[in-house]
Parts: sequence; C-alpha cells; structure tokens
Amino acid sequence: MNYYHDEKMEKLFQVLEQPKSLEEIDLSESFIKNLILKIISSYGNIKVNQIHEITGLHVDILEKCLRAMEKQEFCAQTGGSFLFPSVEYTIKERGHEKAKKLMEENPYMGIAPVTYEEYFKIMEVQLKGRFPIHIPEQVIEDALKDVVGVEGAKKTLVEAAIGGKGFFIYGPPGTGKTFLTSKMSDLLPPLLIPKFIEFSGDVIQLYDPDFHKAREEQPDDPRWVKIYAPFVFTGSELSTEKLETNFNPNKGVYETSPIIKANGGVLLLDDLGRQKEDHNALLNRLIVPLENKKDVVYIKGAPVIVHTHFIPSFSTNLAITIVDEAHLRRAPLNIMLDPPSPDEIVTVFKKNLDAMHEDYDDDVLERFKNVYVPMVYGGEQLKPTFAHARDVAQIAQAVRIRRGEDRITKEILEEALDGHILVSLQRKYTPELFERIISQKQ
Repeated sequence: MNYYHDEKMEKLFQVLEQPKSLEEIDLSESFIKNLILKIISSYGNIKVNQIHEITGLHVDILEKCLRAMEKQEFCAQTGGSFLFPSVEYTIKERGHEKAKKLMEENPYMGIAPVTYEEYFKIMEVQLKGRFPIHIPEQVIEDALKDVVGVEGAKKTLVEAAIGGKGFFIYGPPGTGKTFLTSKMSDLLPPLLIPKFIEFSGDVIQLYDPDFHKAREEQPDDPRWVKIYAPFVFTGSELSTEKLETNFNPNKGVYETSPIIKANGGVLLLDDLGRQKEDHNALLNRLIVPLENKKDVVYIKGAPVIVHTHFIPSFSTNLAITIVDEAHLRRAPLNIMLDPPSPDEIVTVFKKNLDAMHEDYDDDVLERFKNVYVPMVYGGEQLKPTFAHARDVAQIAQAVRIRRGEDRITKEILEEALDGHILVSLQRKYTPELFERIISQKQ
C-alpha cells in the first residue's frame, strides 16, 4: 500500500461510500429537508441536479425529501423531463414562510454536513496510535528535495514527524524557518476530515482550503475530503480571540480556530513575541489542547469536544529565553538555522530562476554569489538570506520583461540588486547601522 493511502485509509474509503437513502445517511430527515427548503427559497427556481451539486446529497435522498415536501405544500414542480435530476422546483407560500424562519435561525446553505458523532468516530480511528510512524526514505527525500543545506535541521524535522513531537525553530530572518516547517506536511500521513459538522442543528466549518490541501484520491461521499496533513501557520496577528471558534453570521457557520484546523498536522506560531498580546497568554491557551489532544468549543453555550492532535512549532527571531520552560517542554526538539552560505543562496537563486523558466547568462550566478562572498575574497560580504534569493530572482524577471529582453544578464541582475531594499540598505550602511535600522523596523 502507498504511504499516503494505506490499509486503514482504504478501509475508511469503503466505509465512506455516499449514502443513497435516508436510512443510510447520518443526518436527520428534518435537517436535510430544511437545508433543501432554504436553497429552493434562495434560488426561487432550481433544478434537482443543482441542489445535488450544492449539497452533495444523492439524488435518491433528494427525491424522497422533495416528494414529501411537495405533499406538505412547501414546494412544487415547475418543469423538467421524466428524469428526476432535471426536474425544476419552486418555493410555495407555506415553504417561503418556513424558510424565512429557518434562515433567521441558521442561514447556512451548502454541502451537507456530517453529524458530530460520525466525525468523532472516524477521527478516533485515524488518530489512535498515530505516533510513532515509519516514514519511507523516498517520502522523506521527496518532501525535503527543495530544502537546500541545513542537514541537521532536516534530521530533526524528520524525528519530530516520526515521534509527533513539537519543536522550537529559531534563527535570523530569512533563514527559511517557515519554509522548512511547512515541509512536515508531506512527511505526515494524510487525513480524512468532514467539510462541515452538524451539531444540534448548527453547522461547524472544519475544512479550510487555505490550510487544507486536498489529495488527488477522494472518498465517494463528497461531504468528506482527504487532505495532506495540514500545515497551519499564524503570525504577529495572532490573538487569544482568534484561537477560539466563533460564529460567522454571514455564512451561518461556526468557524474553527487554527488549533482545530491543525488537527493531524502542524501548527506553527510564527514571529512569537511580536504579537500585541503577551505571548505567554497565547501559549497558555495551547496547554490543554496539547496535553489532551482535544479542545472544547461552545456552540450556543453547549460544550463540544473536538480533536486537536497537532504538532506545535514555535518560531521567533528573538532570544529563546522569552519562552517559559513549561512551554518549551511541549516542544522538546529544537532547530537552529544559521544564515546560508554563498553557495547555498546561489543554489536557491538558481532554483527560483529555473522554476520561473528563465534563461540567464552563465556569469549571472557567479555575480550573484559575489554579493555574499567575504571581502577578503573580493566579494561584497552582504548578509545572505534565502528570501534574497527568491526576491531578487523575481525582481530580475520583472526587469527583464520591462526591458523587453529574452534572458537575464548581469546588467539586469545589477538593476534587480539595486532595486531590492535590503540589498540596497546593506550596501549603503555599515553592518552595525544596518542591523539597528532593521531591528527598529521590526
């Protein structure tokens, strides 16, 4: 079996076949009818196959519900052929009145959710005995192929993934802390999660495409999605309020916090110490979810237990002493990233140019390397960061396009270097003054 689709995952796929009847589906008939009624009311006139596309519910379930709703005078057929998916429905006065009340209570319209009980059961099966794991060498190689240098850091990252242990990653800006941490997503096993959860008639949104990357293979039931282990990151904007589940009245759903979205994967607290709130208060909020692998959210005052089986990662450019020992114990591994060498930054610069399908003269790479070579060897001795390699490559591409040329030359590179603010500042000021300017900006 494939690492990303093992025997356990295959069995779950068999379990998660699309329900074809009200007896097979975990949702109540009343919830399904209310969802359908709100959709018909919103659209005015809508075909059954459109309702199917919106809700993900099998046509047989829709037919049984719609036939019953017709008898209750909530909706009526307005057209279509003898094939039920092409039948068009409209709302009736009685249905409009009920839909209005339903929308006031819960305006959610979308893919049918999974019941809380079903979510909890499937998640328990997946997370039980998740660590330690055996990661095939080929998986490790593929996951870390774009990471240049930092061999020790890569080994620690793999060890953290194997044991499910948190880690503290620190070093100067631009050394690739976020980039390296994001690679853990490919090292961990994938996960099946519901897009939405139903709890006592309310809907909780679990799937977030910003952080959950869907795998190619998907279960038959469209209410579920198979994702890579999530990589969820937060930065200086993080607050204790954002670590809670809050109701979004516009969408009619409870939007889950980063703690819950990171379940089965990695939660990175980036720029620790630069938040407006005290960082220790933020870290204290993580203690229970980290210890119990579960957290409690409140839906209309009712406590709901959700899974929070994530690996914590803390990143900062500040001194590690800002973190209490109690919090460090929850991230026992540490990764220190030093500034890259001139050879390493040139490698990343070349990777970026090649990824953008740019042609360049042979002497362009040597000129870029010379920017970071020590003065005793004839270089400029600027402070290298991997961010420079990416940004200068992109600026050079923009300069080339503006100038209407076919390839990047040394002249174009020089213009790109002059346009890069950090390169320009380092050339203008002494290293001591440059560090002072940057620290003030941060």
